[in-house]
Amino acid sequence: MLGWLCVTLGVAFGSAIVPLISVEVFVLGLVASRPDVPWLAVGIVVAVGQIAGKLLYYLAARGSIKLPKVLHDRLHRERPPTPRRERMRLRTKKFRAWIDALRERCHRHPHWMTGTYGVSAVIGLPPFMATTVLAGMVRMPMSTFLIGGLLGRGLRFSLLAAAPAMFAGVFHF
Repeated sequence: MLGWLCVTLGVAFGSAIVPLISVEVFVLGLVASRPDVPWLAVGIVVAVGQIAGKLLYYLAARGSIKLPKVLHDRLHRERPPTPRRERMRLRTKKFRAWIDALRERCHRHPHWMTGTYGVSAVIGLPPFMATTVLAGMVRMPMSTFLIGGLLGRGLRFSLLAAAPAMFAGVFHF
C-alpha cells in the first residue's frame, strides 16, 4: 500500500507540473483496482503532491523563482518588428494593465482572491492552474496558498477517491 501511495504522490506532482497528465483518471483507476488503499490517504497524498507542484508556479509568478537563462533569453530577446509582433506587443500591454488592475483589486479585497482560489481548489473552476499563477502574481500570502490549496485539493481528491467505493456499495448488480 505504501508503494502505491508513493506512486500516487509522484503522479500528483507530475500532473501539477505538466497539466496533460490527469491525476483524476489515475486516482479513479487506483481506487477501482486497489480497494485496499484507503481513499482518505489517497486524497491527502494527491493534495500534497498537487500543491508541491503548483508551488513552483506560484513562486515563479511571485518572482521568487527566476526562469533559467535559456528561457529568459528566449522570451526577452530583441526581434525585428513585424505587424504581428506589434499586435502581440499591444495585447501584452493591455494584458499587463489588466493584471495590474486585478492585482490592485486583490490587494483592496484579499478575501476575494482567497475565496476564488479555494473554490478553484475544490471544483477546478476557474482552472486551478490559472488561480495558482494569479495567486502568485497578486502576492497571496504563502500560508493562505498552502492551507487553502491543501484543504481544497484534499477535499476534492478524497471525494473522488471515495466515489467508486460509494457507488460499489449503492449499485449492486
